[in-house]
Amino acid sequence: MSGLNIRNLGEQWSWGSRVDGVTWDNLYDEDTRTELKALFEDRGYIIFENTDPSPKFQMELSKVFAPLKDHPTKSTARADKDADELLGMIDMHYKPAERSDDAGQVEVNGKKLVSYLPWHFDHSYNDELNYAGMLRAVVAAPEMGRTGFTCGIELYKAMDPTILAKIDGLNAIYTLDVRLTQMRFGKNFKTFNDAPFMIGNITEAAIFPRAMHPMVWTRPTGEKVVHFCGFSAVGIEHHEDPEGDALFEAAIQELYSKVNPYWHEWSPTDLVIWDNARILHAVEGCDPKYERRMQRTTLKGDYGLGYFEDGKKIGEVKREIPPLVV
Repeated sequence: MSGLNIRNLGEQWSWGSRVDGVTWDNLYDEDTRTELKALFEDRGYIIFENTDPSPKFQMELSKVFAPLKDHPTKSTARADKDADELLGMIDMHYKPAERSDDAGQVEVNGKKLVSYLPWHFDHSYNDELNYAGMLRAVVAAPEMGRTGFTCGIELYKAMDPTILAKIDGLNAIYTLDVRLTQMRFGKNFKTFNDAPFMIGNITEAAIFPRAMHPMVWTRPTGEKVVHFCGFSAVGIEHHEDPEGDALFEAAIQELYSKVNPYWHEWSPTDLVIWDNARILHAVEGCDPKYERRMQRTTLKGDYGLGYFEDGKKIGEVKREIPPLVV
């Protein structure tokens, strides 16, 4: 690709690439687009450096890899719900002035944080995963606020084979209730009250069937992928009992112990894309006094292994959801 500088993420990672030089001038070049897609399929994660820091460029670069799709939940904030060209771009915006207490905060190693998320993959609560996500920092926190990434192929090679043998062939159960106060497995942080805006999440969660996804899956290219998380998980399918819960907790703790993370420090001209069926990601959080705003596009495509419980569709169930923690 003429004019592009492509490097591996780093010697300590077997996945991921950095690409510098994608501009409006070469964005629509077919040879460039073909090579970028092949690079992404191979490496699973790309940091685009020194890009145009605009939502329009993010949308157009996203479309190199797959068609855009809207987010599956109505309660998730959009970047501009009235702009057709920004369809599906979600807006994750923390404003310090809007919070006067510890609602939505967590405590990690004695430090209170906001915008914290444990290791997870997107849309675990849906029957169809998105192929990928592309993320941009509109406002980066001046301290912390990094986004972490780790590869499920690398995790499979690193984790205890005894635990892998027990979970291979099992499905984890996920719900749309993504409040950290309700997290059951791998919760290595302290939670306080729910943020008031989470009322929209639990209202929708009541009509979302539970979703099933394999804890380990095999790519068409033959690699085994560890692909589960404690975030929004409620158990193991056909194994919702103390023994199954103990297995899930043991597996998530083993995963945590073998994570080889890359933590990205954000520049306003960075765009990051990751394969959602291969790469887990996390947010380390930041001090509640700092504003942080991220915008993400959702890319259509699915590995075809997830499904809703009992074949139900959204709106065909009505489940009891715990109320907001206040």
